[in-house]
Amino acid sequence: MSTRSVQPRVVLSSADMARALTRISHEILESNKGPDGLILLGIPTRGVTLAHRIARLIEEFGDAPVPVGALDVTMYRDDLHRNPTRAPQPTQIPPGGIDGRAVVLVDDVLFSGRSIRAALDALQDIGRPAAVRLATLIDRGHRQLPIRPDFVGKNLPSARDERVNVRLDEVDGREEVTIES
Repeated sequence: MSTRSVQPRVVLSSADMARALTRISHEILESNKGPDGLILLGIPTRGVTLAHRIARLIEEFGDAPVPVGALDVTMYRDDLHRNPTRAPQPTQIPPGGIDGRAVVLVDDVLFSGRSIRAALDALQDIGRPAAVRLATLIDRGHRQLPIRPDFVGKNLPSARDERVNVRLDEVDGREEVTIES
């Protein structure tokens, strides 16, 4: 029995991603009742890129700039001993901090919930936001923790052994979301 390579299936095109991010941006603005007091913190790597895109859209719709930062969660993960990890990247909190602000964590794919749990732990070391919300481009299910996104680009039911790949022009030189076995 031979194993054959199965081509990844495109589940979101560039246009689909743009529509999803536009919808997420509108939902964030509506939920926050405008851009005041809002901060977006992307989880590296692609979450940071997505946070910047959402901030540009919110600024376009809400007529006010939204601060964007990066929240590295590497050292807060509870699975460091099992999973190879990338080198930590700098956490960048916008001037003025997060105290009393509405923080929206932005990530590309929500799977087990462990990255978001780590992000919540990291936030505790930085300050005390008024509220924390979660925006994700893809929610693929299989949660191991009671974490649910507030803003979702696409719910993508998947098998545990499938891989969801988010590719962004700024990081990967192409724009798509694929799923593969």
